[in-house]
Amino acid sequence: MSEALRFEILGPQRAWYADRPLDLGPGKQRAVLAVLLLAAGRPVPTGQIVDAVWPEEPPANGPNVVQKYVAGLRRVLEPDRSPRTPAQVLALTDAGYLLRIPPDAVDAVRFERGVQRARQWHAAGRIEDALAEVTAALERWQGEPFTGFGGPYFDAARHRLVELRAVALETRTELELAGGRHGELVGRLVEQVAEFPVRERLRHQLMLALHRSGRQAEALAAYRDFADLLREEYGIEPGEALQNLHRRILRADPALLPPSPPAPAAPSPAPAAAYAPSTVSAPPAAPAAPTPVQPDALPTEPTSPTATPAAVPSAPDAVPSAPDAVPSAPDAVPSAPDAVPAPRVGGVGGTGLPHAPTAAEPEGAGARPALAATGPAPAPASIPPAAPPWDGSAIPHALLVAMSAPPEAAAARRSPGWVRITATLVGTATALLSFGSLTWAVILGYALWRRSWRLAVAGLGYFLLVLSVFVLAVSAPESEEPTDGETLYFVVVLGICWLLGAVHVLLLNPTVWAAVGGLFWSGRQRTAEQRRLRREQARYLLHHYPAARAELRIGRPDLLRSYDDGGLVDVNAVPDPVLASLPGLTADQRRQIAVDRWLRGPYGSIEELAARCALPLAAAEPLRDVLLFLPPEPPAARPS
Repeated sequence: MSEALRFEILGPQRAWYADRPLDLGPGKQRAVLAVLLLAAGRPVPTGQIVDAVWPEEPPANGPNVVQKYVAGLRRVLEPDRSPRTPAQVLALTDAGYLLRIPPDAVDAVRFERGVQRARQWHAAGRIEDALAEVTAALERWQGEPFTGFGGPYFDAARHRLVELRAVALETRTELELAGGRHGELVGRLVEQVAEFPVRERLRHQLMLALHRSGRQAEALAAYRDFADLLREEYGIEPGEALQNLHRRILRADPALLPPSPPAPAAPSPAPAAAYAPSTVSAPPAAPAAPTPVQPDALPTEPTSPTATPAAVPSAPDAVPSAPDAVPSAPDAVPSAPDAVPAPRVGGVGGTGLPHAPTAAEPEGAGARPALAATGPAPAPASIPPAAPPWDGSAIPHALLVAMSAPPEAAAARRSPGWVRITATLVGTATALLSFGSLTWAVILGYALWRRSWRLAVAGLGYFLLVLSVFVLAVSAPESEEPTDGETLYFVVVLGICWLLGAVHVLLLNPTVWAAVGGLFWSGRQRTAEQRRLRREQARYLLHHYPAARAELRIGRPDLLRSYDDGGLVDVNAVPDPVLASLPGLTADQRRQIAVDRWLRGPYGSIEELAARCALPLAAAEPLRDVLLFLPPEPPAARPS
């Protein structure tokens, strides 16, 4: 019967037996089923179900309550089973309750596998197959999963699925941009940017789509809004790839235009004119007039990943004339010594995708000469691709500098030290000498300087207090003495705007704020907080720049490295001695983690690790902040 069952959790939770919908019962029973579906094919301990369904106030007789809901689910999933017959779909084992269904019976599993296949085909150059697969996967998404279910267990599962959907959206948009569908993508990208405001790859795609649609001003405005958001909330600048796109839009780089549609091939084109520089995607039918090479155009590289050295003429070393040019040839030399190269440019539509043979080319003839007789042709704009195709050179230099600095130095990166000291001295003196009447002007000046709406609200509050005192002083008759309430109000406002205002201005200096904070934090607390911030920054890098995993060796304390990730551990990659040092576990539990990884493969989440190794939730939960569950890296390809 399990083969006929189907479940949906990407949106409203639903189930079918063949084509007949099933009534899953009350909310807690649905929550128990959701926990079992997330671990379909693996036993789930009763204690883990209790902790997931009742995270705050578990019932006193939790196992009995779970047993009651399991009995209700058995009646729904196996209506024809006799009460004395052992359950086949939802069985009780020594390790916990086991839901025996095929993995493809759950829409979340089909969704995840579809996204993985699309990314694999994307990397292999099967563009149409990748686009069809990722579109079919996104169609399974009916809404936010696990609505109505709270607690850390469901929050982690929901976050993982939402993150996977964001990757799928970026992949689909990249493939559609490669096909020249920029005009119809703008509206959808605006909605996706609003849903995922800090995903830099979506911003890159939105700017490129706007520029290709002839909306350069809106593309520049999109960059400005994103840069303001990063400075205000995180104290960092946009990545190198986005900054490079912004500069190229400013100078109207013709290489950003969409690729020309392929023209029909001639029966036997002349060798010298087979690949004229007027097109990028496919060879034209007849010799085309040579296009003048722009001073800052990007050299084009061979687009076929399988072309042999004999089939592709090697391009000479190219030196970009502009400091922000992005070399795409492997041997290109940046003009600036500290330039950070962006992702490789080439392939279909300039997106870094491998070239797929067209109708004018025989199968396997994807390689093309990199240069024509007249010089290099402009390359289309590159979109930061999803991992694994994205190489390590795409990590933004500005972001690495920002995350290498101490956490409290975010504001300090924005201006030199003497400017901050001068602003602090002048602002504090202004607040004190004016007896608080100009504190509002100082705070509003800081708000404009730092582009902070919080400081703007504080400055407005100071201004309203000063204005209220002025109104009371003007409206009071000269012959009457102020009342006790008015006098108290004047004193309170004077204390807030004068003394507290001066202290507020003083604390706006990052150095002073860090010194004051050090009075209330012990050395161990400060170290722990800094390591926590390091871990958050490292996770941010992994989410937005997957190449940081290999470049910075995040989660690999067993390797030599210069980047501090706060003590993260990639549980699927580190050797056994590192697993033997995990905190809060017994020696037997650490040994079980290593043995189970060797026997059954990598872990996917902290919940899976706890279920497979029979760890109590109290022991597994502290590891959530330390462990990384990254897929194993593919083995390096051997040079042919």
